[in-house]
Amino acid sequence: MMAAVMDNHGQPLRVTRVARPTPGPGKILIRLETSGVCHTDVHVWQGKVRADPVPRPFILGHEGVGEVAEIGPGVTGWSVGDRAGAAWIHDTCGTCAECRSGHEGFCQVHRAHGLHVPGTFAEYVVADARFAARVPAGDAAALAPLMCAGLTAYGALERAGLQGGECCAVFGCGGLGQYAVQLARRRGAEVIAVDRDPSKLAVSAGLGAGRVLDGADAAAVAGVKASADVCINFAPTPATWAPMLAMVRPRGRIVAAAMVSDPVPLDQEWLTASGVTITGTSVGTRAQMADLMRIQAEAPLAAHVTEIGLDGVTEALDALARGTAPGRYCIRF
Repeated sequence: MMAAVMDNHGQPLRVTRVARPTPGPGKILIRLETSGVCHTDVHVWQGKVRADPVPRPFILGHEGVGEVAEIGPGVTGWSVGDRAGAAWIHDTCGTCAECRSGHEGFCQVHRAHGLHVPGTFAEYVVADARFAARVPAGDAAALAPLMCAGLTAYGALERAGLQGGECCAVFGCGGLGQYAVQLARRRGAEVIAVDRDPSKLAVSAGLGAGRVLDGADAAAVAGVKASADVCINFAPTPATWAPMLAMVRPRGRIVAAAMVSDPVPLDQEWLTASGVTITGTSVGTRAQMADLMRIQAEAPLAAHVTEIGLDGVTEALDALARGTAPGRYCIRF
């Protein structure tokens, strides 16, 4: 099969022919139609997120959609030709408190496609039959980003407990934020989109955001001070922290969805006085994926998807790293 292989962190991926994998017990082999390119792939590519040992070959990607080509021993419930998706989680321990309570996204020893096992920047990928997504009909390029970006947005809203009639401020209005805007509106929430890119704010307004704000405009942020029930950060920068603290209302909720390693200040006196809940979210669960696929089947979510070939992956990773990506990138095999 053809694949984009990472030989060294930060270097261009090498498009080459590698052996097609064979599914072992409990696994299925998916022939991919498309694979999304995610900002988490950038973190892995840059070496900010590492696995030990690394998979061989080291193939990034965790937003794959295709059809089942082969079934490993012991697999039930899947047939050759079924539509299937390979998302971030390849498998989990299944025994920790998080796994047993249905919160497997927080399993501390879970394995991920494109990090611990070969991922979806290839024509075929092996997925654990228990964690593969059952994907509805529709264009695979529109479905692939839902495997991580869409699921992360849905999982963040679930983590926030967002209810109809509440106000949700979405920070970072790229691919993930744009999904969050739509999903929040479908819950009946008022949405404030916050970003520094006017084009992304314009898209967010078209997707249902009632207000759009330049996150760098202190006066604009001050104008909506303490008005958001929920603030969710999808921007990979600590620069959103101060605006979130300003915009969240007493007893509101702040949810960290982006991977930001830089520390941020927290005044515990303010925390005790405000009663604000601060938490994180990690992709989503299988149950949430099933919910999201039902939503997509009933009324597809809009997404700005730029299709590329396998040889365009490095350029897509670079655009995501620089923050110039117009939306989601998707490899078409």
